[in-house]
Amino acid sequence: MESGEQAEAVTVQDRPEDDAELTTSVDDTDDTDDADASETGEGEEAATAGGGSKRSSRSRASIKDLEEEGEVAADYLEEFLDIVDVDGDIDIDVENGRASVAIVSEDGNERALRRFVGSSGEVLEALQELTRLAVQANTGERSRLMLDVAGYRAQRRAQLTEKATKVCQQVKNSGKSVAMEPMSAFERKIVHDVVAEAGLTSESEGVDPNRHVVVLPAES
Repeated sequence: MESGEQAEAVTVQDRPEDDAELTTSVDDTDDTDDADASETGEGEEAATAGGGSKRSSRSRASIKDLEEEGEVAADYLEEFLDIVDVDGDIDIDVENGRASVAIVSEDGNERALRRFVGSSGEVLEALQELTRLAVQANTGERSRLMLDVAGYRAQRRAQLTEKATKVCQQVKNSGKSVAMEPMSAFERKIVHDVVAEAGLTSESEGVDPNRHVVVLPAES
């Protein structure tokens, strides 16, 4: 699929805007960053491609389109793994209206793959962006695919769900808002969902890399 050439052909000017998470805050309502309905990782801003695009809106992407994204991404990532000489299997799925691609260990030993996650997921976010750009170079469409490596996102989701639940209880008990630590769009999306489920509201404040979620008490 000539993935390497595609990745090289993508320049900084081609880089799509960061996805923004869908939140109760107006600023974050459209597009991951994940997140994400908009990345609040999961429902992103509707983006329309230029002339000659295969579909008029990302919101209308068919399962076939998303599966194609996954296949293109898998080709790119397989070549990447070959270059860095690391073994891994590629799992492809469609979740929440977007392609989902995961790199998993072939033998259950995920230590080698962890280098592509980083201490706080920063390497994973960068690799996800490169993969999205490779897909865009191939399909001509902006990609919203989600990439996971060695189960990091699933683990992080569980951790943040527990933390956000505790913060919600704190806000309910004190009646005061609580600002959480800076997070990626994917992580903010998880928190927003937990807060909504708890019957509270939340909003994102600040700019990356310091953008964070503030959990607000219920209106009396």
